[in-house]
Amino acid sequence: MKIHLKIWRQKDQKAKGKLESYSLNEVDAKMSFLEMLDMLNLQLAKKGERPVEFDHDCREGICGQCGVMINGIAHGPLKKTTTCQLHMRSFKNGDTIYVEPFKSKAFPIIRDLKVDRSSFDEIIAAGGYISVNTGQAPEANSIPITHEEAESAFNSAACIGCGACVATCKNASAALFTSAKITQFANLPQGKKESKQRTVNMVNRMEELDFGHCTNTEACQVECPQDISVLNIARMNYEYNKAKLTK
Repeated sequence: MKIHLKIWRQKDQKAKGKLESYSLNEVDAKMSFLEMLDMLNLQLAKKGERPVEFDHDCREGICGQCGVMINGIAHGPLKKTTTCQLHMRSFKNGDTIYVEPFKSKAFPIIRDLKVDRSSFDEIIAAGGYISVNTGQAPEANSIPITHEEAESAFNSAACIGCGACVATCKNASAALFTSAKITQFANLPQGKKESKQRTVNMVNRMEELDFGHCTNTEACQVECPQDISVLNIARMNYEYNKAKLTK
């Protein structure tokens, strides 16, 4: 396959970025999207040019590090698929592919396609954990929990923190990410003890970090590779209002 690329190049956060054009002539349809970028970087290195920087780690769709905008869509054209799990067979010979970073005020560009998503870490640090020291793990049957509650908590916990929700939202809202982290604990007995403090702290920190407000367009769920439900946002709002009213 011959592929034409338009890739966002930006030296650092202060520099002015622009789209640069590249072409690859021997792209295998079996390659993953990141392997194609590796191929481009090898070509650039041989020419003595600076390779394109992009985030990646596990390349198994688990870590959430690899997110980029591909033809204006977070993670590319396939639904429920991370960038690293997208393969070149999803494109046609001669296609022009636009590759840009996740753009948001809360995700400053480090270089090229690499962005700083440490704002997500700050939201987690504000309360996305259970602080009770339980010692050894208790017997599994000592804390009754229904199958439905366990599955609901697991579905929320499936969020990999890739940032696609923020990049897709017209307001750059982090409501889906934050609500998933709040809801996974709200559904479990172990998380109820600190639920009020956790919710208020995480929501307040999210707002302090310059994320936009949710206006319920639901674009976040559409582009989420884990299909995290916007019902988590409804649960977050419920938990937040409850905490404020009963404080």
